[in-house]
Amino acid sequence: MTADPRLIVALDLPTRAEAEALVERIGDAASFYKVGLQLMATDGMALARDLKAQGHQVFADWKLHDIGATVEKAAAAIAATGAADFLTVHATPQVMAAAVKGRGPAPTKILGVTVLTSLSASDLEAIGYRMGVAELVERRIRQAIDAGADGVIASPHEAAIARAIGGPDFLVVTPGVRPAGGSMDDQARAATPADAIRNGASHLVVGRPISAAADPRAAALAIAAEIAG
Repeated sequence: MTADPRLIVALDLPTRAEAEALVERIGDAASFYKVGLQLMATDGMALARDLKAQGHQVFADWKLHDIGATVEKAAAAIAATGAADFLTVHATPQVMAAAVKGRGPAPTKILGVTVLTSLSASDLEAIGYRMGVAELVERRIRQAIDAGADGVIASPHEAAIARAIGGPDFLVVTPGVRPAGGSMDDQARAATPADAIRNGASHLVVGRPISAAADPRAAALAIAAEIAG
């Protein structure tokens, strides 16, 4: 079988050994994997290189956020390894522009994280924002385009906004995806795979519904079937 490249499986596990075991159990049901902060703190870059060597795609979800010069150098270093197909940075203009500059001609796609899917409107208000989630996401999508980023990370609820503004080739990667009838866990703005695709997502990031399943391969196949419709 050919895995659906729109499904990105999140390897949100404490050790490289556990992540590799999950990839083995999933087998040919997935071809794109997210290596996040938890693994980056241990052996994430080496794991990303090995996944690439095995023919997989890698989403380096490391949410770079620092002064422009530092982000530029970090993005350049990551892109030079060839281990990251997607790399996330926080969606502020200076950070995204710096990452794009650092990436240079490498094929690594720069994605701006708009508003974390764990945040609600009340959370934004507590932080100090005087606008709702949709308004802030829209502003950051436009800033991502102006900065030359390749796409954004947005919840399934804002995927339609990103698609409408960014156009057909803009990458819209949506975390907070849960199978129909599944638990929302800590996601405040989640949706089913079918809804996310219908709303304009280009890729879906799925973690616990696959990694915590008794049969991760079967879970991945079921979600791929929901994506396909």
